[in-house]
Amino acid sequence: MLSAVADSQRRDRIAGALLGVHAGDALGATVEFSPWEDIRSRYPDGLREIVGGGPFYWPPGHATDDTDLTRAVLLAYLTPTDDVVRAAADHMLAWYDGDWPDRRPGSRPRDIGRATAAGLRRYRHTGDPRTSGAGPGQAGNGSLMRCVPTALAVSDRDRRISESIQISAITHDDPRCTAACAAYNEIVAALLAGATPDDAVAAGLRTAHDIGNAGAGKAVGEAIAAGRQLKPAELAATGPASLADAGAGYVLDSLSLAVAAVLDPRPLPDVLADIVRVGNDTDTNAAIAGGLLGARDGATAIPARWLSLLQFADEFTAGAAQLSLRDDAG
Repeated sequence: MLSAVADSQRRDRIAGALLGVHAGDALGATVEFSPWEDIRSRYPDGLREIVGGGPFYWPPGHATDDTDLTRAVLLAYLTPTDDVVRAAADHMLAWYDGDWPDRRPGSRPRDIGRATAAGLRRYRHTGDPRTSGAGPGQAGNGSLMRCVPTALAVSDRDRRISESIQISAITHDDPRCTAACAAYNEIVAALLAGATPDDAVAAGLRTAHDIGNAGAGKAVGEAIAAGRQLKPAELAATGPASLADAGAGYVLDSLSLAVAAVLDPRPLPDVLADIVRVGNDTDTNAAIAGGLLGARDGATAIPARWLSLLQFADEFTAGAAQLSLRDDAG
């Protein structure tokens, strides 16, 4: 049994991971697709408030696809099922079809990645979530952005890695994506257990090396190692030229940024603001980084003025409490 203090910290970190994804998503949505130069011109000191807008005209705090699909995976773990992978795919398909809070029934999402759309269409056709992925070469960050519920819900490492890979592969079965999700979730699991950020990142690196998988594990390990060398404040000041895809949606860029974020000792809002300042896929990069920062610092580190705006803040907080009450989340 965990002590009362340790239990409270774990509950706060579980909530922090979910709300960190949501907050990063909402913060970055305002400048999604904007290059570094434009953000620097519009927000010289960084965007530090959740104001909505952006190319899809989001209300402040409204979930984009990053948070919505994180919710889809979370729902799969909150409802008893014999097949959590299929349950996650079913919730994703419901989202795709408009069966979702604050959406007109039958309406399609405002924003959806190509690989996600392709995987969900294939799942509808085949009914098999384990063969529906968009295929090799589709190495976007669309599964990494939604993977954190597995780390929060599953205590057994082998099962956690397996389900991280399988849930990624519903839409993103490129080995770089599946290995990135597994490594990321091992970082989260270590943070929940009280590991230092350095030790948690080391756990993710070990996982990448353990997976192997036709060179994908090596590539993910290199992305984690690169993230150890990056400084979010420096990237915000000089731009994303050091990233392979300039932070424009490549899964390993997003993983590197998240590792850099969790190793940055500054408060969560300052780090997230700098991740957004890097530009390009700002909402997803900040969502992925926010999941690690929230697992590190807990929900109490997220500004109350941000939390008050988040569409699913109450639902995510309740879901975190439900997960934390499980004696063995495996």
